[in-house]
Amino acid sequence: MADDPVMLITGASTGIGAATARRAAEGGYRLVLAARSEDKLTALAEDLGGADRAIAARCDVSEWTDQEALVRRALDTFGRIDVAFANAGFGGPRGFKEGTPEEWKAMVLTNVYGAALTIRATFDPLVETQGHLLLTSSVAGRRALQGSLYSATKFAVTAMGEAARLDFNDTGVRVTLIEPGMTDTPFFDDPPSLRALEPDDIARAVMFAVSQPPHVDVNEILIRPTAQPT
Repeated sequence: MADDPVMLITGASTGIGAATARRAAEGGYRLVLAARSEDKLTALAEDLGGADRAIAARCDVSEWTDQEALVRRALDTFGRIDVAFANAGFGGPRGFKEGTPEEWKAMVLTNVYGAALTIRATFDPLVETQGHLLLTSSVAGRRALQGSLYSATKFAVTAMGEAARLDFNDTGVRVTLIEPGMTDTPFFDDPPSLRALEPDDIARAVMFAVSQPPHVDVNEILIRPTAQPT
């Protein structure tokens, strides 16, 4: 058990993060689950085996001290980090006259700055294990959406994935950008109008990437529902 790999997931309390945690637990990973919603996180950790297999840590990814503490707890508890999944993020209404400046600031700090802080905080532990970094971008990070600051943040994450890959080059660390299309998660206030992806569809893609042999680095996985037109 002490040699089982460790996966750290931000934004782990619901949606893609929670689904990935469940798939990773099935695959033999010990888990470090982080989110701002501590009650859901604690229940998930208990469901996935409790303290020996999964720990829950409240973490605001836009706060460096929280990210430092998260990584420190992971190392103190399990001694290693093999996979770091920078998955935390949220969106908002389209239109540059929609939403509030405060909401915009929080989105940029979570989606962009938070992802960068996760890379910084896990950099050395991943080099130590020759591990794997994953980041959640979006199809909206490949094509700009009208009036969407969220889309702009995901373009930044897409660039961050390649920037991180180059920074980790020659360390043995692999980097994968996960780019979901429309996925039925708490991200949406109303259910999608078409047959959307489910969080578990994305979780299986994550597990595909991390299950490749060490010399194979799957850099990008773009996943759309079959019915999504753009």
